Amino acid sequence: MSHLARTDALFYGEAGLDRAKAQRQVEDALKGADDGELFLEYRQSESLSWDDGKLKGASFDTSQGFGLRAVSGDTAAYAHASDLSHDAIARAARTVAAVRTGHGGTAAAGPVGTNAILYSDENPLELMGFADKAKLLAEIDAYARTKDSRVRQVMCSIAGEWQAVQIVRADGERIADIRPLVRLNVAVVVGDGDRQETGSHGWGGRFRFESVVDPANWKRGVDEAVRQALVNLGSIPAPAGEMQVVLGPGWPGILLHEAIGHGLEGDFNRKKTSAFAGLMGQRVASPGVTVVDDGTLADRRGSLTVDDEGTPSQRTVLIEDGILVGYMQDRQNARLMGMKPTGNGRRESFAHHPMPRMTNTVMTGGSHSPEEIIRSVKKGLYAVNFGGGQVDITSGKFVFNAAEAYLIEDGKVGPAVKGAMLIGNGPDALTKVKMVGNDMKLDPGVGTCGKDGQGVPVGVGQPTLLIDKLTVGGTAA
Repeated sequence: MSHLARTDALFYGEAGLDRAKAQRQVEDALKGADDGELFLEYRQSESLSWDDGKLKGASFDTSQGFGLRAVSGDTAAYAHASDLSHDAIARAARTVAAVRTGHGGTAAAGPVGTNAILYSDENPLELMGFADKAKLLAEIDAYARTKDSRVRQVMCSIAGEWQAVQIVRADGERIADIRPLVRLNVAVVVGDGDRQETGSHGWGGRFRFESVVDPANWKRGVDEAVRQALVNLGSIPAPAGEMQVVLGPGWPGILLHEAIGHGLEGDFNRKKTSAFAGLMGQRVASPGVTVVDDGTLADRRGSLTVDDEGTPSQRTVLIEDGILVGYMQDRQNARLMGMKPTGNGRRESFAHHPMPRMTNTVMTGGSHSPEEIIRSVKKGLYAVNFGGGQVDITSGKFVFNAAEAYLIEDGKVGPAVKGAMLIGNGPDALTKVKMVGNDMKLDPGVGTCGKDGQGVPVGVGQPTLLIDKLTVGGTAA
């Protein structure tokens, strides 16, 4: 059954809406507006968490609702409700009609369709029962404790969701997508005397639970969490000062996402609040640096067959060999900037309006081996995993905590360090990239991006990178 037929069954069958009447309501609500849509959503989600040898929490939620948006110029009106009824849509239509006052715009052309299917449409919550999930978490706890006698605490969680959406436009077009999402996380605390350290690992994507609960996979994840915790247990205080920094492949791309990616979203550039505003066609990074946002990667956490406005996802080149060549766009900002939508119009749920958001943002690989990059550094820091961080979108300034990092001394990886903070400016850091590795790697599938109070699943990736002279905040006396 097609996605459109399945979502028709949900919204016009089970929920009780009349398809023809809903279409007329959308046409009347958006008459005279530049753009807009009715966004219908049904979502099931479930999560279980384990701590201190027992199941500590479990939740199951089913939600449904709609959001109605009308866009005129640079103004948008949005109304939403969890009541999927024609009366609720009529009330929303009266609210969004205010944006059309005195406006006689021509409706924007709808998105061009796609036949691409990037992930399974099966509901993962129906394919693995509650008891099996709880049993798995108990097995993870027991396995982690066998890895090392210094393991003192094990925390793990499993979560999944199934989202069905349909976008209804005034021109009669209807676009549907069905999106699974699963994730498994493990964190361990190890101790030696009075000292305790933590390690964690998570993995997931848009697929069924089998990929994350396969014993070979979850044991590798537990092994990684324990390894990281033991590394940190033996770490020494991090030095402070300006130094060369090597970023490892994969998850360290979160720094690229936060410090650079947000600045390449269309709304910030249209409003000229991004450090990259007005720099299209200019050099913004070192030669060899190419950054893309790719929502078409199969099964990835950040991928979308279509975005939340109905535009097919695509691979958008943002920076090519150091030159700024593109922005990530939703429909409204693309139209106002005279550009094309790139499939980056995303929203957290029916209760949120769409805006330009990243999907899977990655730096492509270069020509240098990781070993060659490390050998080139006489004294510096090798950061292979990150924790939290803060970024100012307007200036590009960032502060990131390195969850796992090592000293580099005379071209060799030295002792692990604790408390290293990377401090810098995203656009400036791009110009200081001296070597790009040939080992591009995607993150394991755990990212969630926040913007204007909305969270959406995303992916990141990068190869090993050498950045010349970043400020490192350390804890060494």
